[in-house]
Amino acid sequence: MSRRKRAVKRTTDGDPKYNDKVVQKFINKLMYDGKKSIAEKIFYDSLGIVHEKTKDDGLKIFRQAIDNVKPVLEVKARRIGGSNYQVPVEVRSDRKLYLAIRWIISFARLRNEKSMEENLALEIIDAANNRGSSIKKKEDTFRMAEANKAFAHFRW
Repeated sequence: MSRRKRAVKRTTDGDPKYNDKVVQKFINKLMYDGKKSIAEKIFYDSLGIVHEKTKDDGLKIFRQAIDNVKPVLEVKARRIGGSNYQVPVEVRSDRKLYLAIRWIISFARLRNEKSMEENLALEIIDAANNRGSSIKKKEDTFRMAEANKAFAHFRW
């Protein structure tokens, strides 16, 4: 256990368009090499594409996608008596959000559509409809935690 002080949580201001902290975190995670204006353009354009394809508010679909992708359980490696066990633990709320954002962005980057705006829009629409790669990743982590339920007593 570290003897130093706990790290202070930094808060982010909301994004310029919607004044939403979750959107700002998403844009920050989407950003490459400090090019925030490009990340903002990609995100807002993809919300426009979501609005065109679903005829619904893009921000509402985005929030629904984030909520659908948030994991409930995950496994953490724990070394006990020379053996490594995959111990299922509940995910903290801030980590849930971080994992959901990371999964949506990473699977949007892996798609082979025309542009990143379109990739991100399609991944958000899929996640909002409970399908797609990011939902599969959530289900896989849950399935892994369920399979290792026998080691739950090793929780610390």
